[in-house]
Amino acid sequence: MKINIQFLHMPTSEAMEAYVTEKLNNLAKKYDMIIHIDVLFKSEKDPKGKGNICEMEASLSGPRIFASSNEENYEVAVKHSIKDLEKQLEKRKSTLKPYL
Repeated sequence: MKINIQFLHMPTSEAMEAYVTEKLNNLAKKYDMIIHIDVLFKSEKDPKGKGNICEMEASLSGPRIFASSNEENYEVAVKHSIKDLEKQLEKRKSTLKPYL
């Protein structure tokens, strides 16, 4: 699995890259159908106090899966995005299972 991490309107962080890579590698062990994941971190000014956005797009055979989270903390945003991806991957896996 290939992971592409980008930072928009914020400085790059090696610690954040390592954290995301570790979490996504654990996800890839569980779902071997993942080919490629694009991760985008961006910072936006939000009057509600949030504005730390993590977007993930997973390439599989078939349509792509997308998850996004806007939180006060990037670690929480990553956790929510991965949880959303995992729900969608489980749904996709259950639909493909009868055909395998």
